[in-house]
Amino acid sequence: MPIDAAKAVAAEPRTTEIAWDHKDVQLYHLGLGAGLPATDPAELRYTLESRLHVLPSFATVAGAGMGVVGGLFAPGVEVDLAAVLHGGQALTLHRPLPVRGEALSTSRVAAVYDKGKAAVLVLRTEVADTEGPLWTSDAQIYVRGEGGFGGDRGPADRPPAPEGEPDLEVERPVREDQALLYRLSGDWNPLHADPEFAKLAGFDRPILHGLCTYGMTLKAVVDTLLGGDVSRVRGYGTRFTGIVFPGETLRIRMWRGEGRVTAAVTAVERDDAPVLADTVVEYA
Repeated sequence: MPIDAAKAVAAEPRTTEIAWDHKDVQLYHLGLGAGLPATDPAELRYTLESRLHVLPSFATVAGAGMGVVGGLFAPGVEVDLAAVLHGGQALTLHRPLPVRGEALSTSRVAAVYDKGKAAVLVLRTEVADTEGPLWTSDAQIYVRGEGGFGGDRGPADRPPAPEGEPDLEVERPVREDQALLYRLSGDWNPLHADPEFAKLAGFDRPILHGLCTYGMTLKAVVDTLLGGDVSRVRGYGTRFTGIVFPGETLRIRMWRGEGRVTAAVTAVERDDAPVLADTVVEYA
């Protein structure tokens, strides 16, 4: 079997040194569509080094996001990358992210679940600097065709569906060139840039990175319901349910609760096709 669950989970963690500075943070923010209008003080917090704060989802690309990539080549894991789908992403913040940092990133396969027609790898990355833990990230990776090995199906818990009308609904346009800019933060998959490769993968044209939609959604929540204060974010998780094409518009519906915002994201131009579900931002 290409995935040996016991071997993968028992493997020694991979530890690498990562570093970033204000240019990496600014590039990431620009890849999410920040900076419009260019002179808006609220946007300058994402684009101007003298005012810069760090959107917590930057954690998914810090050090070029090597924790997820490395996990796909862990002992006991031998998969066809064409069968791999990013199913979900969860992030726990231990303290606000600094504009400049040097840290140790420790990655491992935390779990392997058997979903019948697919296996799910939970790739956990823990990052700490000299002052202590910074963040913990869990990427849920679906590997089609690798289930049915008799393993644990994994937790079935999902956040409760929001009730009633959303407290806020916003739309966020995706620029035609947004995937080309976002990929400069480290995800070089040609699926997001090369039309011929996209066709081979079954798409009419290149698609936007799921983690770009993830970051855009968090920015919308921070900017509207959290007063623009990135330090209030304590955790953020979502499930990827559909694709986005550059040039489309995201509709982001938000329900505010005690210490959490629940969101649902759809693609406006495709009759509100689901994009992100089970999306929760935990805040202080």
